[in-house]
Amino acid sequence: MRTVKHPRSVCAVKGSSVTLPCSFKPAIIFVVDEQEFLLQIVRVVWCKNHLICQRQTPTVYDSESKTNDPRFLYLGDKRTNCTLQIRDIREEDNATFRFRMEAEDVSGHFTNQTGVTVSVVDESELRIESSSDDGVRSEGQNIKLLCTSRCSTHQLNITWFRDGHALSETGPALQLSTLTAGDSGNYTCGSTTSHSPLYSLHVKATGQSVGLPLIVGVVLGVLLVLCALILAIFIIKRKLPAAAAADKNQAAGVMEVVPQRDDGFLSPAEVEVSYSIINFKHNKQTRSEPVGGDTIIYSTVANQG
Repeated sequence: MRTVKHPRSVCAVKGSSVTLPCSFKPAIIFVVDEQEFLLQIVRVVWCKNHLICQRQTPTVYDSESKTNDPRFLYLGDKRTNCTLQIRDIREEDNATFRFRMEAEDVSGHFTNQTGVTVSVVDESELRIESSSDDGVRSEGQNIKLLCTSRCSTHQLNITWFRDGHALSETGPALQLSTLTAGDSGNYTCGSTTSHSPLYSLHVKATGQSVGLPLIVGVVLGVLLVLCALILAIFIIKRKLPAAAAADKNQAAGVMEVVPQRDDGFLSPAEVEVSYSIINFKHNKQTRSEPVGGDTIIYSTVANQG
């Protein structure tokens, strides 16, 4: 018995790619020792909006044609797999696609008339639903975004974007776990050419994440104060011996000799100050006193005429 299995319908976003999974089984020609011998398939065809897909019918893929539309890629074979991929989905692809196999004997020809109905949606039909109505979450929490349309969500073949950049996640649902501030942004779903309206997500910082910078700031402030105190103590200790030495020098009679310029004025930037110490000794000279008190010496001057 000839059979073809594939989904009854699929949904695709305009501009994206969609795969029509398909498998088939050719007619049985005879059975020997419970082993089936199948007719050999010589031609496989996919057509659009036609019940039989006969040879005169326009096709989207024909294994005997060399001019197939490159948007339609046959991923199957001539034995059991009849999967078809449609790339760059367009409005014109809103249609029913049917698979036909032709065997080496006419009795093995068969077209699955049920077909696969493809529904194409554009960005105006896409919506993002979220477990958070207001789009606000705190760090560490989870959120699930769901891309919806008039199609069943499990049929959507879509890509997710944040701030215009494609994410690695695909499919109708986007699960964001253990949120951080980096997850904040404007999310869209769709294809590279068609996007849903923006969904804005804002991730708030938790109390722990706010308190950490505050604690670090306080610690740094305390360290700066301690450094300033240590520096002040060091400077004071350096100045105390110098002041004591200055007092000592002044008591010993220290003279400060400062060179002067010709104009009699000093410039602190130009003058090097040097110090010299001059010690004055008071020599005590003893004067001998004449023995016996004061001696009066008389001179006699005689005039001789």
